Amino acid sequence: MKYSRLGLSDMEVSRLCLGTMTFGKQTDYVSASEIMNYALENGINFFDTAEMYPAPASEETFGVTEEFIGKWMQLRQNRDKIILATKITGPSPRFGYISDDLSFSKNRLESALNGSLKRLKTSFIDLYQVHWPERKTNTFGQLGFKFDPDDHWQYNLQEVVSTLDDLVKKGKIRHWGISNETPWGLMSYLNESRTMQSSPLISIQNPYNLLNRSFEVGLSEMIMREKIGMMAYSPLAFGLLTGKYHQHIPSPLSRLKRFPQMARYSSDLAYKLSHKYIEIAQKFNLDPASFALSFVLHQPFVSTAIVGVTNVLQLKSLIHRMLWTFQNEWQEDIDAIHTQCSNPCP
Repeated sequence: MKYSRLGLSDMEVSRLCLGTMTFGKQTDYVSASEIMNYALENGINFFDTAEMYPAPASEETFGVTEEFIGKWMQLRQNRDKIILATKITGPSPRFGYISDDLSFSKNRLESALNGSLKRLKTSFIDLYQVHWPERKTNTFGQLGFKFDPDDHWQYNLQEVVSTLDDLVKKGKIRHWGISNETPWGLMSYLNESRTMQSSPLISIQNPYNLLNRSFEVGLSEMIMREKIGMMAYSPLAFGLLTGKYHQHIPSPLSRLKRFPQMARYSSDLAYKLSHKYIEIAQKFNLDPASFALSFVLHQPFVSTAIVGVTNVLQLKSLIHRMLWTFQNEWQEDIDAIHTQCSNPCP
């Protein structure tokens, strides 16, 4: 396993980060424990979760993922071996069961963090992240920015940064980051933290894969110049880039089959373009998943790739695929497809 420093922090995180959003819905506690055991034994020291997980989120399963991780760490007494990241839920009318207040106010940040600490059975979080912006902006595949003059952005950014900085000073979190953000959002956080001379923003967690390279426009330059760590989620596009859907062998429990409402990678265009990338892998006698994962990890702005699995065999396969090193001769064919149809799954 290889490691990289996450942003301006002192944390050396594994190049593969264990994503846990399947724990509690697709994956029961026994299987989740097997996955976490194998991850830690094979050098994955970075686990990412969220208060709303498992996903798709529901009132019945709210917080179960964090509870699984907390129970596992308590039983094995291995908290000191793990760099643990979690996230506060952003505003959405779908998540009213989580809290009456889904802003990033001081009270909500503190109560959400305390809830995560309790479920995770730990006294601190290594990386605390805001899951998505509170303001109205184009996230989760929405194309184009539709300006709403009545959107006053309900929270005060100074209060958010001040609260996160206070939580760092209290020792409840070591570092803080953002997720599903835009260039404007990133720069706003950076400017505010510098003005206040607070603890720095160290990371951003956004989607990045062969079908979604929108991060390259604007954000990639910004984080490299500002020394922000990038946590790339969905590096295999929900499994579409592995080729299993094209071979008609996915499990009926796979995310694209079981949760059609999570539609970012379910379009005909996504299927067509992923097939073209799979053909490049085959041209070079490569496993499609290894090809896709090596592309993500090759990017100089990517600190770690978040991989989600439902069983330990999938994780073993992904760790094995890290042995592949990206070759520059693949780039011309990749760019030819990307130029024809850029970012079919933004």
